[in-house]
Amino acid sequence: MRNKSVAVLDIRSSEVCAAVGERGVNNTFIIKSKYTCSYDGYADGELLDVKNFCSAVEKVVKNTIAAAGEKFNRFYVGIPGEFLKVQVTDGGITFAAPQKIKATHTYAVAEMSEPRGEKDYSVIERSPVYYVLSDKRRVIDPIGCVTDGLRAKISWFLCKNTFAKSVVDAFKPFGQMRLKFVPSSLSESCYLLEPHVRDLYAALLDIGYISSTFSVSRGNGVIFNQAFSVGVGHIAAFLMDELEVPFDVATQLMSEVNLNAISNPAAVTEVRYGDMIYSYQTSALCEIISEGLDGICDMVEECRRSFTEKDLAGKPIYITGEGVKSIRGLVEHLSGRLGCVVNVVAPKVPYYDKPKFSSLFSLLDAALSDD
Repeated sequence: MRNKSVAVLDIRSSEVCAAVGERGVNNTFIIKSKYTCSYDGYADGELLDVKNFCSAVEKVVKNTIAAAGEKFNRFYVGIPGEFLKVQVTDGGITFAAPQKIKATHTYAVAEMSEPRGEKDYSVIERSPVYYVLSDKRRVIDPIGCVTDGLRAKISWFLCKNTFAKSVVDAFKPFGQMRLKFVPSSLSESCYLLEPHVRDLYAALLDIGYISSTFSVSRGNGVIFNQAFSVGVGHIAAFLMDELEVPFDVATQLMSEVNLNAISNPAAVTEVRYGDMIYSYQTSALCEIISEGLDGICDMVEECRRSFTEKDLAGKPIYITGEGVKSIRGLVEHLSGRLGCVVNVVAPKVPYYDKPKFSSLFSLLDAALSDD
């Protein structure tokens, strides 16, 4: 029997990636085709250049489908945190007599609590945080339980309408392609974090190039999602301005230094760019980069303060995204600055076991798990 293949589009703040994959042995993946293209990105809840975005999407989708040698009438599209809102509702139903819970009962609870009237946003997904039975037991899956009442805490994911339209427009060259929008923060938390971790309020920080997202998951849902337009690209830009060097030079310098290295006042870091050699005191570079990282830490602290359901101070933060491995010593700096353990999470897939592939493989996992 042939395995099911799915086609996905992963949208990051500096590039888009389309891939076709299927499930391998031991819950791994087989990538049949993959194509990535840089574009102008997004910030502050807006695409920086819609035409540039649509062109990049068309390019990666066209090349990926051609390389896979298959036809697809559905694409799963990951929606970044920058274009998401999360609302959490609490609703329930009661029965005249105890009965066994069926899927129709969970649908009824969800329909009763769906948020309405949100301007400029539309619901694209829902996910139960947990269910509560009439005897006060809290369960993740109530199907088959006998109870005379069922309550549910549900997280709803709403996508910004203007962004959704841009995605739809980008797929117009492919005719009647059905699009399934998948919240990136939800797919990442469910794929990267174990269930027992999510049950204890798990904070996940996806550090991107232009935009990063801080989310808090519980059970099978996400109960807080906040994006901020700060990423490692801004640190490179900060270094560029401070040193008055080309952006590519700043990026190379940022990747060369190690914030954890033993301080040596005489140490120098050099990079070659064209016919020029740029040389700077390593300690000075570390100081500038650390200051840039503090900008990300400030935003994370603001997110933690904004999340009022539980005090997250001291709780571990799980981090992922392309920004994690771009600066050596980043994890230790964040841990010291935020006063908590910082754990890096990434796909457990050979060759792709890097944080920069987290959103892509989380999306693939969600698509392959979709009934």
